[in-house]
Amino acid sequence: MSGRPEALFGLFADIKGLDGIGPKTAQAFENLSVFAPRDLLFTLPQSIVDRRLKPSVLDADLPGIATVEVQIGQHRAPSKRGAPYRIEVDDAQTRFQLVFFHARPEYLLRTLPHGERRIVSGRVELFDGVPQMVHPEHVLEPEEAQALPEFEPVYPLTSGVTQKTMSRAMADALTRLPQLEEWIDPSQRAQENWPSWAEAVVQAHAPDGVQALAPTAPARARLAYDELMAHQLTLALARADRRRGRGMVSEGDGQLRSRVLKSLPYKPTGAQLRSMDEIADDMGQPERMNRLLQGDVGAGKTLVAFMALLVAVEAGGQGVMMAPTEILARQHLEGLQPLAEAAGVVLEGLTGRDKGAEREAKLQALARGDIQILVGTHAVFQKDVSFQDLRVAIVDEQHRFGVRQRLELGKKGQGADVLVMTATPIPRSLALAQYGDMDVSVLDEKPPGRKPVKTALLSTERMDEVIDHLRSAIAEGRQAYWVCPLVEESEVSDLIAAEARFKRLRAAFGEGVVGLVHGQMPNDEKDAAMARFVAGETSVLVATTVIEVGVNVPNASIMVIERAEIFGLAQLHQLRGRVGRGEAASTCLLMYQPPLSESGLKRLTTLRETEDGFRISEVDLEMRGSGDLIGTAQSGLPQFRVADLERQAGLMAIAQSDARRLLAEDPNLESPRGVAARHLLWLMRQDEAIRLISVG
Repeated sequence: MSGRPEALFGLFADIKGLDGIGPKTAQAFENLSVFAPRDLLFTLPQSIVDRRLKPSVLDADLPGIATVEVQIGQHRAPSKRGAPYRIEVDDAQTRFQLVFFHARPEYLLRTLPHGERRIVSGRVELFDGVPQMVHPEHVLEPEEAQALPEFEPVYPLTSGVTQKTMSRAMADALTRLPQLEEWIDPSQRAQENWPSWAEAVVQAHAPDGVQALAPTAPARARLAYDELMAHQLTLALARADRRRGRGMVSEGDGQLRSRVLKSLPYKPTGAQLRSMDEIADDMGQPERMNRLLQGDVGAGKTLVAFMALLVAVEAGGQGVMMAPTEILARQHLEGLQPLAEAAGVVLEGLTGRDKGAEREAKLQALARGDIQILVGTHAVFQKDVSFQDLRVAIVDEQHRFGVRQRLELGKKGQGADVLVMTATPIPRSLALAQYGDMDVSVLDEKPPGRKPVKTALLSTERMDEVIDHLRSAIAEGRQAYWVCPLVEESEVSDLIAAEARFKRLRAAFGEGVVGLVHGQMPNDEKDAAMARFVAGETSVLVATTVIEVGVNVPNASIMVIERAEIFGLAQLHQLRGRVGRGEAASTCLLMYQPPLSESGLKRLTTLRETEDGFRISEVDLEMRGSGDLIGTAQSGLPQFRVADLERQAGLMAIAQSDARRLLAEDPNLESPRGVAARHLLWLMRQDEAIRLISVG
């Protein structure tokens, strides 16, 4: 697959070749991410102006746009400087005025001659009961009426690009549309009644009413599907490419696993057992595993992950588990230690803290295979870390690791299986967009014994009551988190907010009872403050959101979140998941500053009513949009020009199964539909995918 297909040359030509675009305008277009005619064609109208011809301006909704045929009457030049130039005109029912400021009289006399008929279109307003059209946007002779579309598309603009520039360039770009072979499955296209690609582009730019702008309009749905399909094809190619890479067959006899299961004081949930089977099954295949383990806070991912590590050890190899921070890596280490003892396997930790001789000794033990399971931070990526026989790599909290790191880790073990864990329940459409190259196991049941967390909403005006409530809880030996908001995004003010709260609580509860953790502290101070809280030396931990991910303190049963209304839903859900891990009944207090906005109220009440992370993530997606949900910059979520992940979630699932099916039938995309799909990948600038096919 050498270079871009010839059929697409016109669409990727220099944008300066388009009607009305010179070097300066071309630069302005870059602000709209338009670099070639192709990008322009994917910039769809965001609204329309109704330019249908009416008998009279009185038939229009005033003030508003009207298009009428008129007989031109008197021209009235301004009597004094700065006054407007007026032309009287008559439509079928009434007389009104065309008004021009800074007019050139000779030009107006030429284009609007007395006694002639013209079609004028523009905004009409009433002044003292008389309709006026100030600076008509269109003036045509009656026989040119066809040149004015009934519905004029309105495009997104940027400084230096006007609607007129946009329309001229668009009209020119539309003449360059190639007829491309169809890449959509014929039955899918027939079922949805979608036009061909070129027809869809033309229709999308010539909307025949408001309904044509809806994501469900056939032309728009088709173009959105093309984007999603190209994205899913790219992910499917990456998946196929990874599967081509030799994996290892890791089959265990189940002995170590059954020892651990026997030692547990509870029975795993059905979802846990199902996920364990799916993973063990993948590990026993010659292709590399690339699986996502998705489970809500407290759904028991750690046990499932440990079972995967044991399959590797049973098969005579090693396993590694990686966490994004030192604190989390240490927690995994402590959490897994009793399980490792029950199984009788050697478990060690490796973080950036390991230095000198101690680190050296660990590295040698790892290379000899004496350490069977390693838990660490990204320190396990470093060049000098080598395993004797790495079979499986587990990555915790995926959204802190990009796709690139996922691949890096896979390189450590030639063909090691990869399992990614995330505690962030992601709506299905986003999970497909972000993890479409992976197989997914979902933990959708809570283990027995997890008590529900009671959630209450309180106004910040009741701060004193909350402090009193905490005082009695501390007296009973309970522990609490107090999360401070990120104020105005400035690090200085976050710090002030957290420190002010810390001082007030310390004054209320006494010295040594309250700890403080915030983002600006040196790591070792942060770790020390966390360690004191974990050990129960401090009863209250005041924190900015650094505690969001994974910290496990079973005795902490109260979570106070201040200014909860400024947090995102998913974040609040994660924070609440820090309590309810022990014996005591737990409470989460959401403190808000009145008055609450409608969306603030909806977020907080959703949280009060449900603990189901997937339900919460769907509401979050409806309210915020996909970009903010995972923080687009580091989320690896693609930027679509037409497709809308919130409203077109269903199309994403179809695109995924279609892409996978197409590649299963035609792995090198050589059939007629396969070749059309290559055109689609070029068209959508999916260079990564194109490279994968070329190699294949």
